[in-house]
Amino acid sequence: MIAAAGYARIEMTECKATPLTSLTRWLPGVAMLRSYPRSWLGPDILAGLVLTTLLVPQGMAYAGLAGLPPVVGLYSTAVGLLAYAVFGPSRILVLGPDSTLAPMIFAIIAPMLVANQDTARAIALASALAIMTGLICAAAGLAKLGTMAELLSKPVRIGYLNGVAIIILVGQLPKLCGFRTDGGSVPRELWTFVRGVSRGEAHAMSTVIGLGSLALIVLFRVLLPKIPGVAVAVLVSISAVGVFSLTSKGVAVIGVIPGGLPPLSLPDIGLHDVTHLLVAAVGLAFVTLADTAPVSRSLALKRGEHVDPNREMLALGVANVASGLFQGFPVSGSVSRSAVAEANGARSQATGVVGAVAIVLILVFAHGVLRDLPSATLAAILVSAAFVLADLAPLRWLWKVRPAELVLSLTATAGVAWLGPLKGIAIAVGLALIDFLRRAWRPNDAVLGRVPGRKGYHDVSRHTDAIQAPGLLLFRFDAPLFFANADHFAATVRAEIAARPEPIRWVVIAAEPITDIDTTAAEMLVNLLREFETLSITFAVAELKGRVKDRLRSYGLFDQIGSELFFPTIGSAMKTYYQFIGSPNPADVD
Repeated sequence: MIAAAGYARIEMTECKATPLTSLTRWLPGVAMLRSYPRSWLGPDILAGLVLTTLLVPQGMAYAGLAGLPPVVGLYSTAVGLLAYAVFGPSRILVLGPDSTLAPMIFAIIAPMLVANQDTARAIALASALAIMTGLICAAAGLAKLGTMAELLSKPVRIGYLNGVAIIILVGQLPKLCGFRTDGGSVPRELWTFVRGVSRGEAHAMSTVIGLGSLALIVLFRVLLPKIPGVAVAVLVSISAVGVFSLTSKGVAVIGVIPGGLPPLSLPDIGLHDVTHLLVAAVGLAFVTLADTAPVSRSLALKRGEHVDPNREMLALGVANVASGLFQGFPVSGSVSRSAVAEANGARSQATGVVGAVAIVLILVFAHGVLRDLPSATLAAILVSAAFVLADLAPLRWLWKVRPAELVLSLTATAGVAWLGPLKGIAIAVGLALIDFLRRAWRPNDAVLGRVPGRKGYHDVSRHTDAIQAPGLLLFRFDAPLFFANADHFAATVRAEIAARPEPIRWVVIAAEPITDIDTTAAEMLVNLLREFETLSITFAVAELKGRVKDRLRSYGLFDQIGSELFFPTIGSAMKTYYQFIGSPNPADVD
């Protein structure tokens, strides 16, 4: 009740038309601070400290996955959290480096490096990518394009995430076993891993640490989900390295990370780099929104709140720009870290601020504390993230209910795993659009009739007792009329006319589902009207939306059909027809 009252006070304050409240409308963090209940402080601090144990190792692991030094992940995490705390509309969403984005970042910047060890250029490219991604997100939010994530259907989105999970899993297997491969596509990575193991390249102690860390993470996730298993694995592995002097036995560790904070600066890149990064940033911005929107929406629904997707996108943009200005890389919303914050009692974005401050303190005063963290443990963290990212259960469901969508999902997975995440997102979007076009290309249609004792008109294929008006075809088409389905519409109408035993005198289109008619469909209707004229068939339309009627007027079709043959309802069209043939209307009897 206290939390709800506090949030209500925030909303009431924002409604007053003053310069200050106008500012807080765009800065939700400021609005929250003005009405922050004291009772939230303890839970927020506790949740923030628990969250830090997850933020630090995951941030470093995802930086490595993106081909960057581990400390860059800490910069991105801290700056992203602070920026979102001010601009973010979601009360407990946690931002940071993400397992979905990291492989894409690596795929974007790796080909642009002269040498693999060119760390400074890699950081500059990643920072520039964050700034560009942020600017695109912010511009899209201001343009009210926050619903762009809806372009990815669920099957395609699942397929994309499963593909990314495969990339992460296969790419981290060698590191989990203490050796490295040349990289490349998933098949090549898998082959070189198997070959490396068969040749004895795996390091025994590193493999034990990697598999042991993975086991700890999974066990805590299953048995004690409120305790971050990642933090436990990090503490245990660091302790093992120190106690047993495992570095002298060949166990690779991350070493001392640079201390202090990065300066505020623009990335030093060339103009030719901008063109390459800008194209990639569009896809990255799309994935960032697709990653964050569902998490933000689900968290808001749990709390009975609403999050504006456009403001969410604006906040994501600001957070990414801020990350890039402090030598970070692109960030997005995190399911796992948000879940940890929520499970540990987080009330507001103060949780993220506590986590960010804790990271800053580590960077300034205790940057050597993680020097003995094994690289195999970081690989285990990423493998466990791949397990979470993969979603196989819906595939079984799709097999049962819509096999065609299962094929789409598996195709997206194969495309991402084979060609990489950057081309994979283009494949995923393309498949989503093809899926949409497929549905509209051959949509559902129905011949309608009157069912005795029931109101309205129903599909005669589903109601065998439905009665059709003599000499009339009542036809419904459940999609907009456009170039891909125009000929199909005409052919289906002709086939239904030919299938009737008696001559057809009227064709009435139940047009409520037809939300648009393009020029190709207009041309088809002109030809159909000419054909009907020679056959003495009257063409009428019922329940057509006003905007679509306006479209027909611009084509000249409205007058060609005749205004008297546009009916507001199917019932009024049927009444006119029965009057035309001089027979009683069955609807009057019902």
